[in-house]
Amino acid sequence: MTPKIENYLRRNRPVTPCLVVDLDVVANNYHRLREALPAADIFYAVKANPANAIISTLVKLGSSFDTASWPEIERCLQLGADPAKIAYGSTVKKVSDIASAYKSGVRLYALDSQPELDKVAEHAPGSKVFCRILLKNEGALWPLGEKFGCAVEYAIEIMTNAKKQGLVPHGISFHVGSQQVDLKQWDIAIGQAAMVFTALRERGI
Repeated sequence: MTPKIENYLRRNRPVTPCLVVDLDVVANNYHRLREALPAADIFYAVKANPANAIISTLVKLGSSFDTASWPEIERCLQLGADPAKIAYGSTVKKVSDIASAYKSGVRLYALDSQPELDKVAEHAPGSKVFCRILLKNEGALWPLGEKFGCAVEYAIEIMTNAKKQGLVPHGISFHVGSQQVDLKQWDIAIGQAAMVFTALRERGI
């Protein structure tokens, strides 16, 4: 609770349950993360809260965006986001949505299977792709390990095929689970991602 939110609630007294967000807190959190990770591009997960005011604030700050659907991409673009700073982060996408995203200038796509790779290669040629690896999510209060992702060995093959199919193997992603309380899980995930990078380097990627 911030003074701004307290004043807002006092003045407006909303009669139904609602969510009130202080945009100054959003901006401050972005700046803090940017200072802590100066070499990283910060991607805001739009599905966390797709409110126009939040997205517009982050656009002005130069944030990148992780999107899970074409409507999310469309909203970011309408609010001024640079398509070069948008990742289509869902590993399951409709062909029509891939085509729409590509036509709009989005060039970064997630995947975790060969069929998804085939779709991206056909409808978003030459794009960058990143493969999501599967984790057990031990220690997470809300495990997401079985929802998306593939085994390390499969990720190596997918990224190898991505290059063969005219795409740019760009990176590896993972999700340690929501509300993760075991910090060792990050070490495990980063170690597995490193295994993929090492194997691909040996293959000239």
